[in-house]
Amino acid sequence: MEYKVSEEEENKEIASRYKDLLKGTYEVLSKDDRDLIRHAFEVSVEAHSAQRRKTGEPYIYHPIAVAKIVAYEIGLGATSIAAALLHDVVEDTHYTIEDIEQLFGETIARIVNGLTKISRLNKEQDASIQAENFRKMLLTLNDDVRVILIKIADRLHNMQTMDAMPADKQIKIASETLYIYAPLAHRLGLYNIKTELEDLGLKYTEPEVFKDIKAKIKESKEEQRNYIDTFSETIQKGLNKENFNYEIKGRFKSIFSIRRKMRKQNVSFDEVYDKFAIRIIFEPNSVDEKFEAWKIYSIVTDYFKPNPSRLRDWISQPKSTGYEALHITVIGPDAQWVEVQIRSKRMDEIAEKGYAAHFKYKQGKINENGLEGWLNKLKETLENQSLNAVDFVEDFKLNLYAKEIYVFTPNGDLKSLPKGASALDFAFSIHTDVGLKCRGVKVNGKLVPLSHILNSGDQIEVITTSNIKPNSRWLDFVITARARTKIKAALKDEEKKIADEGKAILNRKLRHLKIAFNDKVVNELVTYFKLRTSFDLFFRIGSGAIDNTQLKSFVTQRNNTFISFFKNKLRKSPNKDFIEEEEVTHKYDALVFGNDEEKLEYKLSKCCNPIAGDAVFGFITINDGIKIHKKNCPNSISLQSNYAYRIIKTKWIDSTKQDFKVILQINGVDNDGIMNNLTRIISNYIGVFIHSINIAGNEGVFDGKISISVNNRAQLKKLIFSIQKIEGVKKVVRVNTL
Repeated sequence: MEYKVSEEEENKEIASRYKDLLKGTYEVLSKDDRDLIRHAFEVSVEAHSAQRRKTGEPYIYHPIAVAKIVAYEIGLGATSIAAALLHDVVEDTHYTIEDIEQLFGETIARIVNGLTKISRLNKEQDASIQAENFRKMLLTLNDDVRVILIKIADRLHNMQTMDAMPADKQIKIASETLYIYAPLAHRLGLYNIKTELEDLGLKYTEPEVFKDIKAKIKESKEEQRNYIDTFSETIQKGLNKENFNYEIKGRFKSIFSIRRKMRKQNVSFDEVYDKFAIRIIFEPNSVDEKFEAWKIYSIVTDYFKPNPSRLRDWISQPKSTGYEALHITVIGPDAQWVEVQIRSKRMDEIAEKGYAAHFKYKQGKINENGLEGWLNKLKETLENQSLNAVDFVEDFKLNLYAKEIYVFTPNGDLKSLPKGASALDFAFSIHTDVGLKCRGVKVNGKLVPLSHILNSGDQIEVITTSNIKPNSRWLDFVITARARTKIKAALKDEEKKIADEGKAILNRKLRHLKIAFNDKVVNELVTYFKLRTSFDLFFRIGSGAIDNTQLKSFVTQRNNTFISFFKNKLRKSPNKDFIEEEEVTHKYDALVFGNDEEKLEYKLSKCCNPIAGDAVFGFITINDGIKIHKKNCPNSISLQSNYAYRIIKTKWIDSTKQDFKVILQINGVDNDGIMNNLTRIISNYIGVFIHSINIAGNEGVFDGKISISVNNRAQLKKLIFSIQKIEGVKKVVRVNTL
């Protein structure tokens, strides 16, 4: 529809929208606040006067709408409202950050600057570029969380007004929204905004599904209203008798959450049994909100039978977003399951407004389970520059949508962790050193593997030792960003030590072979072994992946076949050819599948053309075997939404660093401490892990088998030699079966 409005009508509409913005602010505005907002509005109107949106409307409609979301739905104050009005001024007009600082002060200038930096990020769809964009955006959390809150409001309004955009832009923006903005809104406690972002994201990524569910919800509205009335009438008598001042509301679950349930449970719309929830919001009669909430719970369960396994007490232990409520599921009228949420007015405000209301009621105090505590924990991840951008964003996202469990330390202190967290995640949540030195974990008094998944209510004790070292397998079962970041950093440190040792070994071996140790020879070795960098070469020599035999083969080939080639090339352009060779080789050269990391046949998908090292997943096709797609493939959301059961976990590995399972048969004289000596020797080898030990003694002799993982044959040879030196060991041989 063509936009046709006179200038006079536009000016009236702008004035009307501005008045509407001031009417519904969450906080009471002083005269100074109103003057600040008015000044920001006037500057924004003047700056954007020549601009139009794609719909043809004046551009100023957008900053007013963003400011309104900031004021109404997030509940921020005058500073944030002014910054929202100005958020595009530096990006799109002649104003500079210096101008904004001079006109509005340092705080607003800093917020506007943060928003401008985000807007200027490269908009290309390449995964690594997009991830780098998100990384830069998330780093603004360190500066001022209001930057992210206003950016979320900006994204919400853009999603609400996206119909005028081309289809390809709609899908790109909607995918970004589902990937990062909706999870961020969720983690910041902005549940209403999170829900709308998810629904709008679904509207553009799966339009037919969205329309179908929306139509069915519309058909059910009358039925829902009647049901809520029936439910309310039943419990009103009990609530009135106790003189509660309350309100009963009903709401349909979001389109996105219904879609998620349909997909997860593989059911139709009609088979989703809890499509709407009933909310009881009460004004406390005393200071003890918790007591009154449980009193209402008692009244509800007097009339309707509860499902005890579906009770969620977020009042005794609020979520880390600050969310508080009692959630119960009861059998309501007509034998239907209904979720009932019980909240005080204060709790409801926190649930609706998230960050702002939480800190209004906390009166500025930092709460371990509040936003400030979460931001402080994330700073380590945010400041870790060693991760590549894609890993950084993936690790960060782990902490966004995660449901929470609550576990206890041996002293009875309560800790919150994401659902699905392992015992090792808990160790890292205590302290980095505790995680890195974790040898074992006791859960409820019993020793469990480090990969053991924790449940709410578990009491956990971590056993540490100074001679343990982290290994790459730990990354397969930790899920918290903190644990993953610290393990990766420790592994890199360990690799650096091995590489330093390898460099010294290579120097000695080359001297023995009468070859000079210099950059030219190192480059030749890198090319010969098809590696990327000298670091990879030194690491493999240090870990034993490249042994004496392979080095001698290199020397033979160098002296006989290619000696003249290298001399000629180096005379023309020293090192140039080797550098070019180095750049085209790959560190990641093999794909493995599933938790057992099997090697299977596969094909690379042509829709996204993944290359070695990309974050990928496998999709099991009907006629074409396993197809490999990038995680940010245009078809990713569709495939994972519709065919989740055909997705197979896939990752690239460096085959030279892969470990292999080996079984050793050992026998000898059964001396005191022989088992301790055996496990100590094996544990001292970097990258060697014990899977099982089955050894039996009989009248002074022992015999048994040990299952271990090793990196390569050279390492196994050294290990067998070390075991044979243990007093009492007579024979060590490699066997094929356990």
